Amino acid sequence: MLYTENAVKANIRNREGKRVFYLNRGDTLTPGARDWLRSERVEILDAEQARPARFRLIGGGFAEEKPEHMTHLNAEVLVNKTHPRIKFRGAMDTLEAEIILAQQAADGETVKLLGEVLSLARRIIRCDVLEEELKEEKLCGMSANDIRTRSHRPQEFYGQTHFMPEYSDGAIIARLNRTRCAARDAEFCAVAAFSDREGNPLRTDIIRALNRMSSMLYILMIKVKSGDGKWKDQSWKT
Repeated sequence: MLYTENAVKANIRNREGKRVFYLNRGDTLTPGARDWLRSERVEILDAEQARPARFRLIGGGFAEEKPEHMTHLNAEVLVNKTHPRIKFRGAMDTLEAEIILAQQAADGETVKLLGEVLSLARRIIRCDVLEEELKEEKLCGMSANDIRTRSHRPQEFYGQTHFMPEYSDGAIIARLNRTRCAARDAEFCAVAAFSDREGNPLRTDIIRALNRMSSMLYILMIKVKSGDGKWKDQSWKT
């Protein structure tokens, strides 16, 4: 297999607190992928080193082999498949699938903007698996405050009031709405997965990003509903 830079980024793993990339014998890296790994100081390891001699169990103890009812929290730790973080990852998989289906139903600028939403979803998954902080960045050119303001006051910015979707609104809005619901479900799962015993959030970065994403998806619904192929408010692009 030939790994491109994007493929490498998607397959970075965490080993003993450090980012690593496992390369199978016979697989190769593009020059760009190798340069990225070098610049990020990510160690390249033989894929045979990916499997530890034994797995640590989240509740204590070790296992020589992975039981069928358990899965990887990371490369070295096993948890039950009912663990809240595994449920969260499943919700994120569903969200990714819904975004891609929404892209298939959409056209033009909406497809591109959904691509940015998909990129954020994949960064969230990566930061969970590698236990890295998710850096706050603009989404579709908007800051968190921009998204909050425009999703709360759509008529002011897009000439479209709040609305409840109907079948007559068409396939794009139906898909966007379903994707928005998936984002909200992933957010609920994140709150359950990343809270301490007192209910205090442990990963506000991930929870905040998912909240922002669902609002962005609502804005996309507003845009399509308005019937205007262009944003009525262009200030977010500056």
